[in-house]
Amino acid sequence: MQAAFTELTPLCKAMGMQVTDVGEVDATISMPYSVELIGDPDTGVVHGGAVSVLLDSVSGLAVMIHPDNIGNTATIDLRIDYMRPAPPGQTLVARAEVYHTTQTVAFTRATTWADNPDKPIAQATGAFVFKRKADI
Repeated sequence: MQAAFTELTPLCKAMGMQVTDVGEVDATISMPYSVELIGDPDTGVVHGGAVSVLLDSVSGLAVMIHPDNIGNTATIDLRIDYMRPAPPGQTLVARAEVYHTTQTVAFTRATTWADNPDKPIAQATGAFVFKRKADI
């Protein structure tokens, strides 16, 4: 599923995203710098919307691969805190984890960075549709 995730999601594919790691309840996706993602032509900084899509996508993937989920999900809520501009010319990396689930909702935390995970560009918390396998 993780290998096909970015290939089968047209927006992720168009933005060049690649799944780089998956765990049981976490996932990591990278997104290479592209001139199509620039938000400010004067500085070359990546648009905040592109960062949002990256955080939403990696969070959704973390929910989809969760061992108790049937595999489908949708974003219910996503809050993003931007901490610094996404630097021009650098690949962005985002990691998300599912930290809590109920019968119908998975809660996630995600961070994106460029060159150093200790210097986040943005962090997100989200709620996603979740359906336990045992409930089918």
